[in-house]
Amino acid sequence: MTVTKEYDLIVIGTGSGMELASAFVEENPNAKIAVIDKDEPGGICLTKGCIPSKLLIYPADIVRTVQRAEKFGIQVEIKKIDSAAVLARMRSIIDRDIDSIRNGLSNYKNIDYYAATAEFVAPYTIKIAENTITSKMIFLSTGSKPTIPSIEGLEEVGYLTSDTILKIMQLPQSIAIIGGGYIAAEYSHFLSAMGSKVTIIGRNLQFIPEEEPEISALAKREMQKHSTILTGQEVRKVEKTLDGKKKLIAVDRESRKETEIIADEILLAVGRMPNSDILHPEKAGIKTDEKGFLVVNEYLETTQPGVWAMGDSDGKFMFKHVANYESQIVYYNAVEKMKVSVDYHAVPHAVFSEPEIASVGLRESEAVAKYGEDDVLVGFQKYADTAKGEAMALEDEFVKVIVERKTGRIIGAHIIGPQASVLIQEIINLMYTSDQSYEPLSNAMHIHPALSEVVARAFHSLMTPAQYSHLLHEHTNLLK
Repeated sequence: MTVTKEYDLIVIGTGSGMELASAFVEENPNAKIAVIDKDEPGGICLTKGCIPSKLLIYPADIVRTVQRAEKFGIQVEIKKIDSAAVLARMRSIIDRDIDSIRNGLSNYKNIDYYAATAEFVAPYTIKIAENTITSKMIFLSTGSKPTIPSIEGLEEVGYLTSDTILKIMQLPQSIAIIGGGYIAAEYSHFLSAMGSKVTIIGRNLQFIPEEEPEISALAKREMQKHSTILTGQEVRKVEKTLDGKKKLIAVDRESRKETEIIADEILLAVGRMPNSDILHPEKAGIKTDEKGFLVVNEYLETTQPGVWAMGDSDGKFMFKHVANYESQIVYYNAVEKMKVSVDYHAVPHAVFSEPEIASVGLRESEAVAKYGEDDVLVGFQKYADTAKGEAMALEDEFVKVIVERKTGRIIGAHIIGPQASVLIQEIINLMYTSDQSYEPLSNAMHIHPALSEVVARAFHSLMTPAQYSHLLHEHTNLLK
């Protein structure tokens, strides 16, 4: 006879949901919690995403820095790049952290840790292997998985994803990356710096289509120095060659011309999709959208009261910092019984490519559509026009900011260049103040000479979108 075990809280997923479990126990020391994860504990960011990829990307940054040394009269030579050692270092750090989390979960007296697949069998009722458990409060932090496109021959030929590439012991001599977004840009940087011949095949006409067109154009120009980047191409077929390599046949979406790409390996980087199919949320009265992501309201509660979702599972913004923020909102609403709605007005992100990219808020076209061209101002400043930028021999890297004219509110910012992810934080912080004005930044004393001056100067050069368009076309090299 199956016995159903009752809990005060069930958490599915060990990413940002774990912050909630820890906080819940602190406030309810006698509570009993079930934590379930079919994968290694720690969540996607630690085990498969942002942390391992950045452990790989930093060595790539070093390689590119050394290669630029000649610009400054420094003659150096990279004798060897041991990519296997780079991969091994990444895995040792990630494994250490995973083991630490696993030990903590296994030895916490308030927590029953189930390392298995969970599925709903009824509202508030979950089956895990031979166990059935229930709770009136459930947090879903189920993450996502790589999207696998429907391409003829792909399954037969084989491929890597952003998950599985972390497990390989030796990098391929050549690799074709299907997809032209964030993941493709970051892995292209790493793989090419380690010595692989990289070809990116993007379906969209714009490389990294989530960014401003001029950001994407400059990124493509610079990254093409180390990789081949094809845009507007749709991979239709993959097959094995006689010598064991992999041949991809892509079709230009405009001209319909076919292109063949030969590589040792294929990396899929076309986005991520929900894990909800294995969870069977429909059995719990939890609705999903047309893509399969869990439907939540402004308080992050699903269509079943008492069941909450956060992170990749709700499909809003697939960034770890958003998942952390959403976990706070869930805690306020589910545990503290407050009514706090989510606010996504200033969700930042960064692309750790070479050059680095960071963005927050609206793009220019979105700002103009929302506020009207007459009430939008755009600021622009090149790194090279600051003392520090000149010292670093920078050329076309720049900062672009977008402001609402009548209020002075910052409504967007976009940076491409060294330390973009650090420089943009000054702007992000102001976007979370009561009036979101750029004036404190513009009026503040900035260290001279430091890269932060490029941000301040961008706000000192506000102009209309028409003036900015004219300026941009004067800098035609940015658009090539």
